[in-house]
Amino acid sequence: MENPTQVQHSEDEDEHIFRSKYPPVSVPDNLTLPEFVLQDAELYADKVAFVEAVSGKSYTYRDVVRDTRRFAKALRSLGLRKGHVVLVLLPNIAEYGIVALGIMAAGGVFSGANPASHPSEIKKQAYAANAKLIVTNGPNYEKVKNLEQPVVVIGEEHIEGATNWDELLEAGDRAGTGTRFTKEEVLQSDLCALPFSSGTTGISKGVMLTHRNLVANLCSSLFSVGSEMIGEVTTLGLIPFFHIYGITGICCATLRNKGKVVVMNRFDLRTFLNALITQEVTFAPIVPPIILALVKNPIVEEFDLSKLKLRAIMTAAAPLAPELLASFENKFPGVQVQEAYGLTEHSCITLTHGNPMKGHDTAKKNSVGFILPNLEIKFIDPDTSRSLPKNTPGELCVRSQCVMQGGDKSNH
Repeated sequence: MENPTQVQHSEDEDEHIFRSKYPPVSVPDNLTLPEFVLQDAELYADKVAFVEAVSGKSYTYRDVVRDTRRFAKALRSLGLRKGHVVLVLLPNIAEYGIVALGIMAAGGVFSGANPASHPSEIKKQAYAANAKLIVTNGPNYEKVKNLEQPVVVIGEEHIEGATNWDELLEAGDRAGTGTRFTKEEVLQSDLCALPFSSGTTGISKGVMLTHRNLVANLCSSLFSVGSEMIGEVTTLGLIPFFHIYGITGICCATLRNKGKVVVMNRFDLRTFLNALITQEVTFAPIVPPIILALVKNPIVEEFDLSKLKLRAIMTAAAPLAPELLASFENKFPGVQVQEAYGLTEHSCITLTHGNPMKGHDTAKKNSVGFILPNLEIKFIDPDTSRSLPKNTPGELCVRSQCVMQGGDKSNH
């Protein structure tokens, strides 16, 4: 196997550029993100795509395709136009992926907001994004009712002044070809997501991502998934879906591979372990504090861990202490621990584990892993902007088809 990265020097011997050791992967040119992730969904029509761990509410691939289409149609009949932003203020629920994909399929731009945020923060994001519509649920309606934009509410209750989700989808069905709204063609170069990230400045800014950015990122980050894995993976959906990793790395990646997402909207150790066992979760993206609870909390001993079908966990967002990794591997010997690194501005950049069946290897422990295919990376000296040779600390720069188009145009 060749070296983990290849260093290419430019003419003046000044540029140190690191590339993936794996060959480039092709990225389809003509598919939007919803088309890409729901490709071949009809072959898995009766398979569950989303299930809520606590309530058991579920949606099959047939339901997801149907409701994504219905919601997109309903949004256009409400006057949503290409490039309009829809703010989504929801906890992790079974409908979340359908909401995001429906917005994108209509040509709109999905902007997820944290339901735990103070109303003033939500207002700031809605104004910064120039949101034309808000999707929320009953418990969060109070936070958005004064934003002077139409509100769609998911759930049983009917709230005066808001549109009920189920009724809207039914209206979408009735908004047949005879209606006057025109369907605008959605292109890969169009924006589809506007997640808000504080970056390193501490001020939350909208990150402009196109269909192409996210399709390209999924092609890179899923490059190692073999055909034998399609339809076989059950992913834990605990990381917030308003976060770009939650919506692309969990929802979209799992839909693309025709797996099942087990949706949880808050962490409780007993509920978590029960969901892992009863839903036969095979892949769980979690954060280091949860790994610590699995290793140290006596509640874990109440469960028969031999019933776990878990094959891998993934941790990102914070480094995993070597001693915690060792303790976890000791307690859960059959579970692979993967680490990843990414940015809202780019999504996933590195991974630690490839598919051995494809001849892909595993990075050394306590690292963020290897560079994904199609990406170029360099490290620069923040003071001089000169690129640095290997094994030199510096600021990371990435070049790829996944890099954001820019921050939002506001100065909030």
